[in-house]
Amino acid sequence: MRLAAMLAALRPVLPLVLGLSLGCSLSLLRASWSQGGGEEQCPGAAGPPGARAGGARLEAADGRPGPGHEDFRPRIVPYYRDPNKPYKKVLRTRYIQTELGFHERLFVAVLTSKATLNTLAVAVNKTVAHHFPRLLYFTGLRSAKVPHGMVLVAHGDERPIWLMYETMHYIHQHFGSDYDWFYIMQDDTYAQAEQVKALVTHLSINQDVYLGRAEEFIGGDEQARYCHGGFGYLISRSLLLKLHLHLDSCRNEILSVRPDEWLGRCIIDFLGITCVSQLQGQHYHTYELAKNTEPEKEEEEEFQAALAVHPVSDMTLMYRLHKHFSRIQLDRTYQEIQDLQMQIRNLTSLTPAGEGGLTWPVGINAPFLPKSRFEVISWDYFTEQHLFSCPDGSPKCELSGASKADVSEIIESALEQLNSRYQPLLRFSKRQLLNGYRRFDPTRGMEYTLDLLLEAVTQKGHSHVLAKRVSLVRPLSKVEIIPMPYVTEATRVQLVLPLTVQDLDFVANFLDMFAMNTLDTHDNALLTLLFIYHPYDAQRVSQVDVFAGVKAMVGELEKRYAEVKIPWISVKTEVPSQVKLMDIVSKKHPVDTLFFLASVWTEINMEFLNRCRMNTISNWQVFFPVHFQEFNPALVYRGEQTASSSTDFLRDGHFDRHSFAEACFYNSDYMTARTKLAADILDRDEVLENMEVFDVFLHYSGLHLFRAVEPGLVQKYALRSCNPRLSEELYHRCVLSNLEGLASRSHLAMALFEQEQANST
Repeated sequence: MRLAAMLAALRPVLPLVLGLSLGCSLSLLRASWSQGGGEEQCPGAAGPPGARAGGARLEAADGRPGPGHEDFRPRIVPYYRDPNKPYKKVLRTRYIQTELGFHERLFVAVLTSKATLNTLAVAVNKTVAHHFPRLLYFTGLRSAKVPHGMVLVAHGDERPIWLMYETMHYIHQHFGSDYDWFYIMQDDTYAQAEQVKALVTHLSINQDVYLGRAEEFIGGDEQARYCHGGFGYLISRSLLLKLHLHLDSCRNEILSVRPDEWLGRCIIDFLGITCVSQLQGQHYHTYELAKNTEPEKEEEEEFQAALAVHPVSDMTLMYRLHKHFSRIQLDRTYQEIQDLQMQIRNLTSLTPAGEGGLTWPVGINAPFLPKSRFEVISWDYFTEQHLFSCPDGSPKCELSGASKADVSEIIESALEQLNSRYQPLLRFSKRQLLNGYRRFDPTRGMEYTLDLLLEAVTQKGHSHVLAKRVSLVRPLSKVEIIPMPYVTEATRVQLVLPLTVQDLDFVANFLDMFAMNTLDTHDNALLTLLFIYHPYDAQRVSQVDVFAGVKAMVGELEKRYAEVKIPWISVKTEVPSQVKLMDIVSKKHPVDTLFFLASVWTEINMEFLNRCRMNTISNWQVFFPVHFQEFNPALVYRGEQTASSSTDFLRDGHFDRHSFAEACFYNSDYMTARTKLAADILDRDEVLENMEVFDVFLHYSGLHLFRAVEPGLVQKYALRSCNPRLSEELYHRCVLSNLEGLASRSHLAMALFEQEQANST
């Protein structure tokens, strides 16, 4: 019996024990196999150790890296701290890419001149520049006037060899440690940007690469080749790092007329690497344009597959080439889509759902299926003139701007699809849009349903009016990461806390949380208090100071933390306008100060302060977090014990989208926007009473306004006092915040039900 009881107790953990035993056994077997085969070599791997595959060494070309090649295996760096030195907090990078030392993929350099800077260089910038992650123009001009939207580096010497030398030196000095590949081209070259980017993704960065259109030297070695500069060439980071050591010697010892020949001779003489047109199964296709070439009539396969085309004689030809190759790429993309859709249709019958699981359009995600009525995505109704779901909440507004262009384009697309399907039997023309519906589905894109009144004309000329419903989808395209300026978590945050008489009951909790989460942890954050006196209280401040208790608490904090000073500013006003208060604080701090405008109910923590630092970028972006507001515990729990914060975090509450009290921004950005506001309103200071800091940045700055929910900013329930002297919009927003912060619908319904039950008895 005792044995049976013990086996019954061990039965639930028996699968775990067996799994661990089996895993350990397989690991030991795998380790023994790895150790036993350590000295074997791959067949065909033998070869001279000095050979390189990236640029074809002259004496060998079998592609095995030499012994001095950099090994791209992860290394564990041991941590050591000198016990004799004081401990210093380590600030780690915010992004794992920075900490692991990853590089950006591709850097592009365009060589231009005085004669072509405002013509061909501008054409390159308008056609392919936006496809490359980083592109710079290099010229030998002095004090050159830079065309709009271009980044120009002027070396001050127009000699071709000197320009090439200075360009390579500049690239190594400023970008050598940031990019894996460097593409150098001239402004009379048209390069297919997407094809070049695809090329570098298939090449190994662990080799010295010198790739382009290989040309022979005049009167030189038959095996030596240089890359023709007119068709562009690709250089790897490892080759650039080695080449930089010999640039000065090449400038003094190598004589050449052409800069591409000079660079090729430098690479061959000092590194022993020659230019190749094919590497690791990838071909660098080029095409040389003849005079008076018509790109639209070129049907040669060599032209269609070219990565680079040269020479381009004028801007018009550059634009025509870009249009032609864009059309080719678009046709290829449409053909690939059709092929993929056909494969999906053929494979759908083999899936468990069968043909019934085929979604429309084929290859696009299925529509979102709501699990409750609160997740249903509503449709917006529109006509050709009006929209019946307006941003400001009004029931009807005029269709204009991007919305009008969107509706016009979708109607044209519907007619085009109908005609392509039914022609030549029928030809459709629009008479009227009867009804239009659209909604944004985050899983697939924008969906449309149109009721069109059409006129159908047959081949014999007979016409008939009919109504037809069509459905269309504008799918989500490729997601792109928006480049943002680099910021760190080391920035000091200046907290600004406005206080009124109604806030006195909550100040103690705020100061306790501030001391625990910032002062005890030595976070780089300071606090400034803003005492807002009513005129009546300001007259009696010498007898009775309503903020005396707060000042005493501040004094206790300064005694406890000797290195901390918490200043305060006293203001007398009947209407505490957020903009007027910020004007006073702004003048007392440096322009590079990072402000966090807080409220007395805010519980400060290090997690949020770090996000405040990361999401606020000087001269680029301001951050307005949406705090999480807990519901009234009297309505939610109704006398029961409060739920544990660890298990029910962010459950009994909501994100208060009506509140704009918290904000993170730099003083310089506020001063710039405030200057524009002052010029607009002149001396009408009463306008400021109807505005918040959010309105100042929204209407008077060109910065990005980042408005997002912030789970690290949690506020306990409190009934806010809404000042009736504020503007109607601000007062209404405050009242809505109080009402929506009471409880959820289910909690309110339960409270009403219990009240009715109590009244009935």
